[in-house]
Amino acid sequence: MEGFEIRTSNSKKGKGLFATKKYDQGDVILEEDPLVSCQFAWNAAYRYLACDYCMRPLETPEQNVRRLSCKPDIVLPHSDIFEINIESITNCDQCGTLYCSEGCRQNAYVKYHRVLCHDSSDAQHPIVVLLETWKQMHYPPETTSIMLLVRILAYIQQSSDPSAAVARVKQFCHRTENEDAELVHKLLGEQFTHQMNTLREMTSHVVSGDAVQEFLTPEGFCTLMALVGTNGQGIGTSPLAMWVNSVLEVTMSDDEKQQLDLFIDKLYQYVEEESGTFLNTEGSGLFQLQSSCNHNCAPNAESTFPYGNHRVQLKALKPILPGDEICISYLDECTLQRSRHSRQKELAQNYLFVCWCERCTAESSEPDCTSEEEMSDEDIDADD
Repeated sequence: MEGFEIRTSNSKKGKGLFATKKYDQGDVILEEDPLVSCQFAWNAAYRYLACDYCMRPLETPEQNVRRLSCKPDIVLPHSDIFEINIESITNCDQCGTLYCSEGCRQNAYVKYHRVLCHDSSDAQHPIVVLLETWKQMHYPPETTSIMLLVRILAYIQQSSDPSAAVARVKQFCHRTENEDAELVHKLLGEQFTHQMNTLREMTSHVVSGDAVQEFLTPEGFCTLMALVGTNGQGIGTSPLAMWVNSVLEVTMSDDEKQQLDLFIDKLYQYVEEESGTFLNTEGSGLFQLQSSCNHNCAPNAESTFPYGNHRVQLKALKPILPGDEICISYLDECTLQRSRHSRQKELAQNYLFVCWCERCTAESSEPDCTSEEEMSDEDIDADD
């Protein structure tokens, strides 16, 4: 029996996810695969090899850290504790797209790849042209990908019941036309109108037909862009991080543990010096249940990806009682620790709402200044 339900939260939030049973801290509330997911364009261009369907990395932890640090002689202790099954990697026999398993290859083909299969070496192919155009419009740090939108359209086009597929996609759409336009403006910047028309025209050369026509109109395309921009859940997978998590669970002496900690610290130092903080295979996906979770600045749940692929796990951060709304944070950990005004500014800019959670309400008497403005001159001088 599921321990949650989706129902109306309030007139401002719309729908929300609510507990129908008690959850203790650490309990898994749900696990879910996305409707579609996609690796970010620049992330793929930077040679972060991943399964084109589930985003599982296609390199071992040792290969991963050697590439990121540019140190080909690094040897990881206990390297067999977390290994990528290289032997199971397969590819589309027509276009060469890589998958971590035959199951993922078949799932992709059934869901969207039959429409999107193409020769990626053909610089004039509509998908290649669209991707390159998108990359010039949307530099890192990436928040979404035009290919997530394209896969939605291909999913509808390939469906045996396109009307049902459209209805499923529309469950993610609950903003007004003006709100959609404002969100896409934020995503694309000042060249918003021109870029939207360019992307829409290019996308229509990739996927077209009666089943998707409503999403290829100016209004429909804007709605779909807003959908992937706001409902797309970020996905991050890392062979190195999963090796670290696994190796820290190995039973060893205190001296061995200390040496391991120093070794791991050194690894991350090497990686940061060479690659910065751009460490993970990154992308986004559309999750029907998880996307119903509203934001709270004191969340009682968090989304994680414990399996090293696009399967999300929603886990309780604190006890949750029946009837409680299950909320996550739309903000990263750093922003979440900042002032109310800073959090509100971030949420208003990226999600077009004002948060009135318990924490924001309790802090409503605080001055309306950002965290940077709260710093005194002495603090700023001390940082210089």
